[in-house]
Formats: sequence, C-alpha cells, structure tokens
Amino acid sequence: MISKGHSKLSIVKQCNLLNIHRSGLYYKSNGERELNLELMQLIDKHYTKYPFKGARRMHTWLTMDKDYKVSRNRIERLYYKVMGLRAIMPGRHTTKRNRAHKIYPYLLRNLKVHKPNQVWAIDITYIPMQKGFMYLVAIIDLHSRYVLNWSVSNTMDAQWCKETLEEAITIHGKPEIVNTDQGSQFTAEVFTSLVLSNGIKLSMDGKGRAIDNVFIERLWRSVKYESIYLNPPNSGIDLYKQLNTYFYFYNNQRRHQGINNQIPFKRYLEKHQNAA
Repeated sequence: MISKGHSKLSIVKQCNLLNIHRSGLYYKSNGERELNLELMQLIDKHYTKYPFKGARRMHTWLTMDKDYKVSRNRIERLYYKVMGLRAIMPGRHTTKRNRAHKIYPYLLRNLKVHKPNQVWAIDITYIPMQKGFMYLVAIIDLHSRYVLNWSVSNTMDAQWCKETLEEAITIHGKPEIVNTDQGSQFTAEVFTSLVLSNGIKLSMDGKGRAIDNVFIERLWRSVKYESIYLNPPNSGIDLYKQLNTYFYFYNNQRRHQGINNQIPFKRYLEKHQNAA
C-alpha cells in the first residue's frame, strides 16, 4: 500500500492521501523483556500519580510494596533511559541532557501569561501499549491549555520534536516563547536552531523545579487516566486514532477548571482573534 521508494510521493504525502498516520508504519514492538514491560507499566501509572518519586523511591515501592525481585540498576535504566522520566522535585537526577549542548535560562518566572501564542510548552511522555510502548510529544498553549500539535514515535529524538514544532508554527503562527525541559531532544541544535531562527525565545525548566512544567504534566495525567489506561492501544495506528479522538475531546469539549471551566479551543480562538 505504501511505497517507501516512490519517485514522486513522499511517505508523508502517501499517508495523507490514504488518511493514515505515518507513525503506524514505523511502529514495532520495542525489544524489552516481558518483565521490563510489566515494570514500565507499573512505573508509568505510579509516576503519573506521584511524579515526585525518582528511580530510587520507585525501586523501593516495587520491591517492598509490590514484591518484585529486581535490582535498582534495572529500575534506573528503565526510569531514566527508556522512559525518559524525572522526579519533579529537587534532587540529583533530572531529565538526562547532553552536557555539550547549551542550556537556556528559564523565562517564565513571574511572567503573566495573558494571551494565546505568548508561551508554548513542549514535552515527551512514555505511552504503554498492549505489547511494547511508544512515545508521545505534544505542544500546549499555556494561556488556553489548547493542544496545538502532537505526534507519536518509537524513539525520542530531536528531529521528531523539531518537525512537530515546525508543523505547529505553520498551522498556528509563532509564539513569543517556547518552554521545554533540559532533555537532549530539546537542547540539540536541530531543535534550538528552529526556535531561534524564527525569532522565538527559548526557555528551559530549571533542574528539579516542580512548578516549571506543571501544565504539560497535567496534560499527561489527563491523557493517560482518561484514555490510555482505560483502553491500551494495540498498534501504532490504534494509538494514533485513540489520541486523535481524545485530543479532539480535550480541545473542543472538555472544560478545564484551571481556566474557569472554559473550553481550550474557544479560549484560544477568541483571545487570538481579539489580539489580531
């Protein structure tokens, strides 16, 4: 159905014509042992509920409360390297970054976010499947809580994050600030150059600061508890369809207490039109 070597149509265009998402083409069950997949699902649910727990406390919970006979090294590898997690509290460990990459200052401290496209936040989360797992990246407008764009992938890489942000800019215009964590995907030149070349300010969460990425953390909690945990997807295409349905509901129907029970899309659109 899809020709990867087509002389005239790229894979993206072929997928658009067939009304399928390219993530389904790249989905392969990740090569982790069954026990590791089981542990990762437990870690994900526990972390989503208690994001202040790091790998050490997660290991304590798994071994003492859940009776798993596993080493701390195994849990640290799954927690940091495979799942890309960090505890949102002061401590030694944060999202793993490349120390050769430049880190940008946090610009949101004491900033009043009062309009759409003033500040966008982007982040990545682990998504458990029935067999295996994938990653989800999403971009949220902090003023309206509107999810501007999202994508799923087998791997966490800077090019994927860059393309997702690039699509959001094409659709919605440029924000004044993009806020990220200090993960290597967001400190890589392929990502930072896109932000800076568009005249956008780049802001990065401080190490171990619990409040810097609170809005996107709430989004992950909503996605998982209101969709993924209730019906774990079986394939990349199933995941895409499920998330597409959920984000439509989240943006267009779900009322949010944090914005006075308004609907994100209406808040984004009304304020955006007034600003124009």
